[in-house]
Amino acid sequence: MSVTQEEIRNALERLALPDGGTLVSRDMLRALSIEGGTVRFVIEAPSPQIAEQMEPLRRAAEATVRELPGVEEVSVVLTAHGPAAQKPAPSLKLGGHPKPQAAPMKPAGVKRILAVASGKGGVGKSTVSANLAVALARQGRKVGLLDADIYGPSQPRMMGVSGRPASPDGTTIEPLHAHGVTVMSIGFMVEERKAVVWRGPMLMGALQQMLGQVNWGELDVLIVDLPPGTGDVQLTLCTKAELSGAIVVSTPQDVALLDARKALDMFETLKTPVLGLIENMSFFTCPDCGGTHEIFGSGGVAAEAEALGLPLLGALPIDLETRLAGDRGTPVAAGAGVMSDAYARIATGLVQGGMA
Repeated sequence: MSVTQEEIRNALERLALPDGGTLVSRDMLRALSIEGGTVRFVIEAPSPQIAEQMEPLRRAAEATVRELPGVEEVSVVLTAHGPAAQKPAPSLKLGGHPKPQAAPMKPAGVKRILAVASGKGGVGKSTVSANLAVALARQGRKVGLLDADIYGPSQPRMMGVSGRPASPDGTTIEPLHAHGVTVMSIGFMVEERKAVVWRGPMLMGALQQMLGQVNWGELDVLIVDLPPGTGDVQLTLCTKAELSGAIVVSTPQDVALLDARKALDMFETLKTPVLGLIENMSFFTCPDCGGTHEIFGSGGVAAEAEALGLPLLGALPIDLETRLAGDRGTPVAAGAGVMSDAYARIATGLVQGGMA
């Protein structure tokens, strides 16, 4: 019988770090995958300096997992949270008029670009983007997350990462890293309370920079968290980048579906394949009585997907822990439980379908 991820995490919980906590409680475990009797995972240290001192822990983790029933081979890689600190380039600025392109752009080393979209705000698109990125990373994919919601960037808070990206030359942008995901957001470049007051050309220029000037490295998939609606960012991404496909997020209620249909029509108009739909806030399970309540209606997204011949990739409930986890900066998909499993199933479907 094959070992499970839960059994591996429970075993690693018994390894205490010198300064307290464990690899699991300190969120240092990345890209855990099981293939038959082979287990692979990454230990991500907070800094390169700390990583240099963690080789004994890496060996201990490897030995601990190897002792579990069903494990034949273990591969543990030790890495650091990000590159050694570099001085930010004062001249590095985002925004400005976009530069002419000879052809649609795809950053070097990025295999696929996947947009997560919604017709309207408030349906949980950014929450889905962050958790889907983490879920894919936990399945061994190399994942990037681009927060393209220029006016309302939320990924820095949801992913629990802050700081101004470094630039070695004033042009190349070094992204930040969290939960095994490479992250870039306009939110890293402006104060959290500061509004971005830009016209369309500056917005399109910033998106072009974050796609083309960021050192994304080797990625299996770059997830782009789009702003709601069908405006400049969507048009720029679909026409200026080699977009592999889009996922549309909606709640079941009719008002949300009206706008979701506009997003679907936009992608059809711009010749961008829609890979499927995700129904968010599908239902609520009362923690006191255990009853299920369909606050925003039921089945609307599933019916829409069936009518359009598109897959329903998942139905996610309204969940308090999901909200709390996002506010804490540790997406719920990074932990264990019902919601983590739900995102893992969506990620598995995308991977098995060759979409991520």
